[in-house]
Amino acid sequence: MTYALDSNTVSYFLRGEGKVRNYFKHEIVEAGNHYKIPFIVAYEIKRWLLYKPNKINTAFNLEFTALFHNVQDKAEMPLSVWEKAVDIYISLQEKGQLIGDADILIAAYSLVNDCTLVTRNAKDFGRINGLNTVDWYE
Repeated sequence: MTYALDSNTVSYFLRGEGKVRNYFKHEIVEAGNHYKIPFIVAYEIKRWLLYKPNKINTAFNLEFTALFHNVQDKAEMPLSVWEKAVDIYISLQEKGQLIGDADILIAAYSLVNDCTLVTRNAKDFGRINGLNTVDWYE
């Protein structure tokens, strides 16, 4: 199984909040599953870490760089992801249930790459047909 990590999951991982590190250890390290971090998530995390640099964020930045480096894929946002994002946008727009563009791209990435999205944001992501999500926080 392959998991795509949402921004909130990565931030909980870095801060040691919830049960994210335990799930990561069990689901990735011990179970031999894989994880991916979409570039849009990397952007959101780096933006958060570099906005107000301090000793804690510097340590988080180093850990995130290692976490992201292990999964970086130079072709991870091919045209198929952008096309899926457009489909998701249109579907949500027609229902009057739009979510943020970053979340649409994260969902599109997860669907195109057949990943289960690890997120605590089931409310927004639950609106997207066919998207599998899990919450590692609880």
